Amino acid sequence: MRTLVIDTATEACSVALFDGDSLIAGDYIKLGRGHAERLVPMIAALPGNGKADAIVVNCGPGSFTGLRVGLSAAKALGLAWKAPVTGYNCLGLVATMALAQQHGADGVDIAMHGGHGEFFMQSYTSDGSAAGELTSLKPDAAIAWLQYNLVAGSGSENLASLHDNVRALPLWPDARQAMRLSEQARTLAAEPVYGRAPDAKPMAQPARTR
Repeated sequence: MRTLVIDTATEACSVALFDGDSLIAGDYIKLGRGHAERLVPMIAALPGNGKADAIVVNCGPGSFTGLRVGLSAAKALGLAWKAPVTGYNCLGLVATMALAQQHGADGVDIAMHGGHGEFFMQSYTSDGSAAGELTSLKPDAAIAWLQYNLVAGSGSENLASLHDNVRALPLWPDARQAMRLSEQARTLAAEPVYGRAPDAKPMAQPARTR
């Protein structure tokens, strides 16, 4: 069975086509912005225009815009191809990638850049299981929150510069590594995980007049 993986949740944009657990082809680029313009050509450049029996997409947390781009594309292709669409956790993939590079690590803290100078944070044990809840923290609070001496993710170098006993592993999620996740971890509901409350507040309802 062929699986298309789409990842646009962060500054990185990546796609991958798998046959079972084997990577057929993939692409990865650090964009910052412009995921909507680059994603479809990246998919189209894959063998068979990326057509697959199933689609897996990064559901966040991450950029509000990036998440919507990836989820919208995944659901549109799933409808066109009559393929099921599932998701995975952004920080979970980064943790799995980090642990694959750092054999023997007791665990890893993940720190990804969030909005308003905060970091999306979550800890993972050596087997890749979440060791705590997802949270969003300012740098000082994030330093106090760390559980391990290894921190990975887009915000890892920032935190390591504030802590003498922490090693940084700067990583961004990569669709080409998605099959390192367990089947359960990559079959989550394909719905956005924002990681914090939205910036916009609902407008107050006008008072009713009689």
